[in-house]
Amino acid sequence: MKRYLTLLLCYALIGQTAAQVVAPQRVKDDMADAAQAFLATLSPEQRKAATYPFADNERFTWDFVPHARHGLTLKQMQPEQRKVAMELLKTGLSAGGYDKALQIMDLENVLRVVENRTATDTYRDPENYYFTVFGDVGTREPWGWRVEGHHLSVQFSTLGGRVMSITPLFMGSNPGVVRAEVPQKGKQLMRDETELAFALLHTMNEAQLTQAILAKKAFGNITTGNSRRASLERMDGLPLADMNAKQRALFTEILGIYLNRYRITLAKQQMDRIEKAGLDKLRFAWAGDTTANNSVGYYYRIHGPMLLIEYDNSQNNANHVHTVVRDLTNDFGDDLLREHYEKQKH
Repeated sequence: MKRYLTLLLCYALIGQTAAQVVAPQRVKDDMADAAQAFLATLSPEQRKAATYPFADNERFTWDFVPHARHGLTLKQMQPEQRKVAMELLKTGLSAGGYDKALQIMDLENVLRVVENRTATDTYRDPENYYFTVFGDVGTREPWGWRVEGHHLSVQFSTLGGRVMSITPLFMGSNPGVVRAEVPQKGKQLMRDETELAFALLHTMNEAQLTQAILAKKAFGNITTGNSRRASLERMDGLPLADMNAKQRALFTEILGIYLNRYRITLAKQQMDRIEKAGLDKLRFAWAGDTTANNSVGYYYRIHGPMLLIEYDNSQNNANHVHTVVRDLTNDFGDDLLREHYEKQKH
């Protein structure tokens, strides 16, 4: 079964374009080149706002709500600087992942209209996304970068010539479905993440549903929030090992959606970690509405020894989606950094 699932995941990842299939060395070089190009455009004042030492605790501060952060915003940049900054974001995400990030930013324009805010109101602003670089870019020592704002948190860390961490990764959508009379009307940014999960749930028999459904009511948000270290007391839900062929295919497709947010080399790198920890140990769990009612909240998660993916759509009458990908052993590069420092000390 492991070989079957691996092939399915490979097919899911192959969906990215050939131009994105790059060697790990190239991904690292692209990131370093883009980060250096971005920093080179900054004034001393801008650089001070945009950079921190790699060891600074700021690197572990992340969130997904609309408030001020540390870093340099797109609004604080000149047009050419914004263009270079967005090139850095492209180095970590697939074409689809990058497009999703842009659409998340654009939904701030929708919220301005829905909430009757003025064009000068900075609370809902597609330029209020912060770029931050940690450490000395391109060296053999650890360095990394972060892009963050409302409903978007992307972070990458590199060490010794390789990308060592690609999580946490948060992407959200408010509204979940745009119903207002705006140019974006009808947009559903997390459609696949939603519809495939319901499709999987609706294939389950009574015994499987008993195991998969954790609660009749959704939890109100992703359960791990913006914690520094994600953890749950235990793994609940229906194991992948207990699913039939159709269910395994749907589960694999859902997993592929989240991995495909990254450049294909990074997605495969993360898949290797998942397989090493035990693919069959992954579980699918659900809470809340099971009927796809348009106003009742629901939640699901994929949970394994080193992976946690959470999806929640319970706020704003179930029209406000949060999703997060966490590496339970290597968020912010914890696992590989620990190994690096132990070797260095030795």
